[in-house]
Amino acid sequence: MTRTPGWAQGWTIARAAMAALTVAAIVAQLVKSVGTSIELGRDVATTVANFFSFFTILSNAAAAVVLLWAAVWFWTRGRRADVEPAGLAVALASVSTYMIITGIVYNTLLRGIELPQGSEPVWWSNEVLHLVGPLFLLADVLFAPLRRALSWRSLWTIVAFPIVWVVYTMVRGPLVINPVSGDPFWYPYPFMNPNNPGGWPSVILYVVGIAIAIIAVGSFVVWWGRRTADRAVVASVPQTADTL
Repeated sequence: MTRTPGWAQGWTIARAAMAALTVAAIVAQLVKSVGTSIELGRDVATTVANFFSFFTILSNAAAAVVLLWAAVWFWTRGRRADVEPAGLAVALASVSTYMIITGIVYNTLLRGIELPQGSEPVWWSNEVLHLVGPLFLLADVLFAPLRRALSWRSLWTIVAFPIVWVVYTMVRGPLVINPVSGDPFWYPYPFMNPNNPGGWPSVILYVVGIAIAIIAVGSFVVWWGRRTADRAVVASVPQTADTL
């Protein structure tokens, strides 16, 4: 079913719609956060920088871009292709991993906790970014058409962004004054704040645990793609080829 023209066209429309919904959710929460910041006389630049320092926001923004890329590729060249381009395949595997992790971490550790995003969450935006989007990207892994079998080396690319984000977060945290509380530090998630009970040992434990989860989810995404990709199609297309 996933290799029929009708399924490919329908899934492409769903990808484009999900990208648009994700952008709308990000904008809605950003407008609310900035509006609250202006109303209460907080530093707007810091509020915006903090907003785009959340892994959730970055993951959703990247997912929207990649889903739109996939839709544009399909409608311009993909209908004549047997398999997606290598670059697009790696990008889809990466954002799928990040979004699945976002859904797992938020719904197991953070649901019910107000995060320091500058305002109360916009309820529908919150659900799109933390539940609907992750579920869609999981479905994309399982059911999307024209998937390419990736090499296991692609895992290095998938885990690169979370590593950079963790380093950025821990370096930036003590350099930012919290615009809400006035504390001389700001971290997007409570489990990454070494000033909380547990200190650095707790932060390190959480980071290691989430890193293991990212590797596990990324491995699943690559494994599933290798398992379900059409072996005949993959064999006929060089692994280095990139049909743009």
